Amino acid sequence: MKKLEPIALWTYFHEITQIPRPSKKEEKIIAYLKAFSETHQLEYKIDGAGNVLICKPATPGYENAKRIIMQGHTDMVCEKNNDTVFNFDTDPIQTYIEDDWVKARGTTLGGDNGIGIALMLAVLSATNLKHPALECLFTSDEETGLTGAFALDSKLLHGDVLINLDSEDDGVIFIGCAGGVDSTATLAYTEENSPEGYFAFTVTVNGLKGGHSGDDIHRGRGNANKILNRYLWNINRKTDLHLHAINGGNLRNAIAREATAKVSVPWSEKENVRVELNHYIADLEKEFGEAEPTMNLTLESEKLPEKAISKALSDKLLHALYACPHGVVAMSKDMPDLVETSTNLASVKMKPDNQILITTSQRSSIESAKYDIANQVESVFLLAGAIVTHGDGYPGWKPNIKSDMLKIAEASYTKLFHEKAQIKAIHAGLECGLFLEKYPHLDMISIGPQMAGVHSPDERLSISSTQKCWKWLVDILQTAL
Repeated sequence: MKKLEPIALWTYFHEITQIPRPSKKEEKIIAYLKAFSETHQLEYKIDGAGNVLICKPATPGYENAKRIIMQGHTDMVCEKNNDTVFNFDTDPIQTYIEDDWVKARGTTLGGDNGIGIALMLAVLSATNLKHPALECLFTSDEETGLTGAFALDSKLLHGDVLINLDSEDDGVIFIGCAGGVDSTATLAYTEENSPEGYFAFTVTVNGLKGGHSGDDIHRGRGNANKILNRYLWNINRKTDLHLHAINGGNLRNAIAREATAKVSVPWSEKENVRVELNHYIADLEKEFGEAEPTMNLTLESEKLPEKAISKALSDKLLHALYACPHGVVAMSKDMPDLVETSTNLASVKMKPDNQILITTSQRSSIESAKYDIANQVESVFLLAGAIVTHGDGYPGWKPNIKSDMLKIAEASYTKLFHEKAQIKAIHAGLECGLFLEKYPHLDMISIGPQMAGVHSPDERLSISSTQKCWKWLVDILQTAL
């Protein structure tokens, strides 16, 4: 990567990929930003939430221009394939280049939002760029709760406009985003002795694309939790199924790619469950088609465990997971092709204290609809006897089509690339809604280079699009007088 142009940008991105930075563990990247500021003799502040602000004075001739805030987040989503040995707390990302893409071996790349950090550092370190006074804000813990943005002091920033660098679509200017809230359900269970004369087996779902629960929720991809549970639910309806273990998915903002369960049925049903799985696979291939070309379901025999989850509780769990909504709930009536409301059945985890934790997330560009779908999810799990809680949630960002910054970015893109930029709102959550609550005067846009497979080990960053984005950002700064 360090041989790519512009060299400074790609060198910074490479260095960032070598720094472990899981959400809520951003100490090393914060130290890196502090060292960068001191090396380049730039004023900086670090607050108690781990947000870093680095300031750079205006270049000659731009002293009277509006101060510009650029913003991205320091943490990354930590997802890996099950067969990949990797510790996100200590190991550097193993990057490689394939055609026009920068990729990672078996893990997320961290382009979200490492490339946003690198863009800001390249601007801050440049000595030949013209620009107004700059405030570069690096927020913490965006991926698991927007903690940094929530804790941001309303007097920290002094800029008039904000360029968010956390978008993932080439040639698109985002001017709005969805709000979101997390809903978790906890089911306590007891164990009972496994019945004698039962056939035990493990069912595994893998090979799914997964992806971002905002950006990719409309693409018709499979959710491993839903696929696994549907099979178990059907078997349970036909025979006496006992559940010994179940685990699926990981992060609240990622579509579950893998799930597994250990179950048992009467020995006489051994062949029937295999036949049922083959029929089920055929059905799924018809339903998903090319959306999930590498989907894989397997069944392996196991030694019968001594204990099983109580039958009454496992029945309730299977019914609740089957009934729990997942996917697009409503499309926007105002903006074509924009998902308005969605929900993601993110993970199902067995905890050591005999509890099963189900994590979900809901998004909507309409505040009332966001809480309506969260309440639907809550109702499903309350019927199963679960304890349900909701996170604080975060607000959406209402589009402003009269934005001066939007006009500047549009004109810049047309001048540079001889085509019009697309103007969109995004179903994913950005921190812009929180910034607008604290700084109501801000004129905001969001841009970024093309990425794909975000929040999954298929994450990749386009080299050519990143180079375009760099030219675009530099020109916006130079023309924002």
